[in-house]
Amino acid sequence: MTGKSSSVSLWWLALAAGLIPLLTIHATFAVSVLEGHVSLCMPYWDSCTSISRTGRYGTSYFIFKGTMLPAAVLGILFWWLNGRWLRQLGVHTRGVLWLPWLGLIACLALGVYTLALGHAGDGFHLMRRVGVVLYFSLTFICQLLISAGLRSHPLWRHTGSRLLNLCQLTLVVGILSVILNGVVPDFYSRKDYAFEWILALLINLHALWLAWLWRKSRFRVRLWAG
Repeated sequence: MTGKSSSVSLWWLALAAGLIPLLTIHATFAVSVLEGHVSLCMPYWDSCTSISRTGRYGTSYFIFKGTMLPAAVLGILFWWLNGRWLRQLGVHTRGVLWLPWLGLIACLALGVYTLALGHAGDGFHLMRRVGVVLYFSLTFICQLLISAGLRSHPLWRHTGSRLLNLCQLTLVVGILSVILNGVVPDFYSRKDYAFEWILALLINLHALWLAWLWRKSRFRVRLWAG
């Protein structure tokens, strides 16, 4: 191949992949409160509103769709680049091969959920439920795979272990919600939205941590020109 090559740092892309969804749900919550669609509260504890409700009415409807759809596209690129990043570090586990594909399905599910949000009907309700379940579950698996991959690397073992601890915390929150739903359903029905907010926070914190690791490792991709 002829021509000159240059490389660009992409840690900012990972930062955007983690920040955009996190900022979006808090922005739509604030706007929905100001417009009177939801009450002012601490959603991480009071469980006063679901994430879906914050982006279902008024101005928030357009904010949610206008940011989460690009975030879904960005997420596809994010997980594809995570595979390249691991290979550059020398991690060649089987999980690396699955990252782009699982990430693709997870982000497509996020897109389906976003498009269906704000529309009535059983079909749209099913799209939202399937979309959110696939997004959270497959994103968690991707994070588990990348954390385990880093732990298998001698120079990144401790970082991988810390990321796995974050994954374990996410899993504990998920399992606790299932247990509470089965044992004390009345209590869980009053707190289920809080679990949703906490899981979303933990999922995006993992992405932000990866952004910092991309920058720390000076992850770059090569571009060809000429």
